[in-house]
Amino acid sequence: MKVQGVELSELDLNNTGSWPAIIKFLAALLVCAAVVGAGWYFSWQDQQEQLARVEAQEPQLRSEFETKQGRAANLGAYEELLEEMERSLEARLRELPSRVEVPPLLVDISQAGLGAGLEFELFRPGSSVRRDFYAEMPIQIRVRGRFHEFGRFVSDVANLPRIVTLHDVEISRGGGDNGELTMSATARTYWYLDDEGEDES
Repeated sequence: MKVQGVELSELDLNNTGSWPAIIKFLAALLVCAAVVGAGWYFSWQDQQEQLARVEAQEPQLRSEFETKQGRAANLGAYEELLEEMERSLEARLRELPSRVEVPPLLVDISQAGLGAGLEFELFRPGSSVRRDFYAEMPIQIRVRGRFHEFGRFVSDVANLPRIVTLHDVEISRGGGDNGELTMSATARTYWYLDDEGEDES
């Protein structure tokens, strides 16, 4: 094959400097094409695949970034909310009596009933029950009186400085002709367990 009157088979590979310019150009072009092809096959193809994978992950990463950026922007508000919740928890725990305060609290519940004009038929504290960080004591009560006296008693118990809850409330006719009713209920009082986890039986 001839290129510009030069037979390619007559070219001396050991003396490329004597080749015609067009042959040198074609040879350089061929070498460049070979280098680019080899680079594509051995390196750039893998990089293209890796780039495609990274581009596919971009929407998810952008969404995660925006979520975390939003959290970081609200970090101060979250910290203030956490502090407020901790203060609220401490305030609620202070409403729970300590072990030594339970007997006076039982007296307060009894006094609330007597102050409302009720007559106690039953006032029986039960055994304490231990929970996660507090203990509770059920108190079975049965009182006799009029409906508005029951309302005053419930209101007075709700306004005690310590937490007392009423459960299983049942009101029935007292059986007499004077319009008295009987209320049976379970009052529960609570106290905070100390670090040793002791409770009161």
